[in-house]
Amino acid sequence: LIFNIMAKTIVKKTAKDAKASANKLSKRKMAYAILNIQSTYNNTKVVLTDEKGNPVASSSSGSLGFNGAKKGTPFAAAKIGEVLADKAILMGVKEVGVVVKGTGSGRESVVRSFIAKGINIESIKDRTPVPHNGPKPKKPRRI
Repeated sequence: LIFNIMAKTIVKKTAKDAKASANKLSKRKMAYAILNIQSTYNNTKVVLTDEKGNPVASSSSGSLGFNGAKKGTPFAAAKIGEVLADKAILMGVKEVGVVVKGTGSGRESVVRSFIAKGINIESIKDRTPVPHNGPKPKKPRRI
């Protein structure tokens, strides 16, 4: 059940859709997974992969029904974490390694929701791309 505040609409996913995706995920069993978080100022995307890096489950704040400026909030990121943690529990994931990219506000919220669901965090790596020198800055204004 997803509630959209701006549009004042309720989007219901049918039980059939939820059951089909849960069955598909529960067939794949793994004890360890890698959680890739890409957090920007405008959105948060999270991908759960196996040890080789093959994607198993993914979610983003836009796919959960958030739109506009609300997609970049920590609350939206926490909801993404809850959804993916539930999927991970269905697959039997006990431990997760976290890789974070970006500078958005949803970086920690996803990790906190995984901890709240009872999944252990093995390591947290920050792989935010940092320019070594970057582009040339603008010239100062002459007034």
